[in-house]
Amino acid sequence: MQNESILRKEDTLFLIIDIQERLLPAVSESEEVEKYSTILAQAAKILNIPLIISEQYPKGLGSTISSILEAMPENTKVIEKYSFSCMKNDELARELKASRASQVVISGIESHICVAQTALDLASIGIQVQILQDGVSSRNPANKSNALSRMSRAGITISNTESALFELLGYAKGDEFKAISKLIK
Repeated sequence: MQNESILRKEDTLFLIIDIQERLLPAVSESEEVEKYSTILAQAAKILNIPLIISEQYPKGLGSTISSILEAMPENTKVIEKYSFSCMKNDELARELKASRASQVVISGIESHICVAQTALDLASIGIQVQILQDGVSSRNPANKSNALSRMSRAGITISNTESALFELLGYAKGDEFKAISKLIK
């Protein structure tokens, strides 16, 4: 089980998993997942936090939805994968390790497959993982619930977008606070 510690900007990386054109409409709470994952992409730009986006079999499932692509920072890595866990994709694993992040905040789909396998793999190598419950989903809501419970039992923090972003800010002042506050409203 991991020790949970407060998120720190300098140690954090954001990971958005497989929120793609043909996959998103099939999951429950798709509008909420899109909203909070887009906020996460915008926050990456505001807070200068690295963002990696994975795309599962984009030839069949389409690319990442446009709202996220338009919001993401210019230096975002968008990486194609065929494995369920991002850590089983050589390029993604290399990027995650190269970032030297000790904390990874995740949104994406599907909760019980790609999100869970990635989170569990990251936790197994000592990375503190935070899953944004409002930014993840599955086709079947029961699968999301089961996945969140399973990840929590494994020591992974289940949080939400607003909590994670204000935790990263630490203070209710300054330009970053104002910009993040506008995103959350």
